[in-house]
Amino acid sequence: MITICWSAKGGSGTTVVATSLGLLAGHSLLVDLAGDVATALGLDVGDQPGVLDWIGSDAPAEHLGDLTVEVGSDTLLLPQRPAQEQQGPSSRWDELGAWLRGWGRDHDGTVVVDAGATPPPAGLLRHADRDLLVTRSCYLSLAAVRARSHRPSGIVLLREPGRVLRARDISSALRVPVVAEVPYDTRVIRAVDAGLLAARMPHSLRKAARQVAA
Repeated sequence: MITICWSAKGGSGTTVVATSLGLLAGHSLLVDLAGDVATALGLDVGDQPGVLDWIGSDAPAEHLGDLTVEVGSDTLLLPQRPAQEQQGPSSRWDELGAWLRGWGRDHDGTVVVDAGATPPPAGLLRHADRDLLVTRSCYLSLAAVRARSHRPSGIVLLREPGRVLRARDISSALRVPVVAEVPYDTRVIRAVDAGLLAARMPHSLRKAARQVAA
């Protein structure tokens, strides 16, 4: 199973949702295209090459395994340094997707990709089982998604107090089902800021991630 999480605007919680899915999936590979997953997990990957460095190179797909970092006994991270753009020919993204598909098959594991605030590259998307839009109940975010031709297979909604738009409004506007709602929780923010998401995942986030997985 390959799940890609992405958002139309930054700060929507994509990294939190993707990381939580990976941590709760059992044997899993987290792929960081946004450069934020290692920080949320409290990992220091230094200046080692990441997945986007591989995309920009001519290295064979077998080298991707050498870039992974252990998060725990059941989770690996294919990291990326922050602030790098997702540039590269479609053939490289297709090659990455094929390698991820093979990793999941060979290890009987789950792959979760944090694509950040951009739609997933088409070459990668072809290999995904589903792609999830992570969004706030924000008109500007919805307008940005509607302006694109691509529609996600599901929506994970960050439920914030005081927002007028509800899950049914979001689903109706995009014609895509809301598969889970993540309540706004300051404990999640503190866990991410402290790099303790793996060690101290709040119950509200754990519950929402399990809904997505189901």
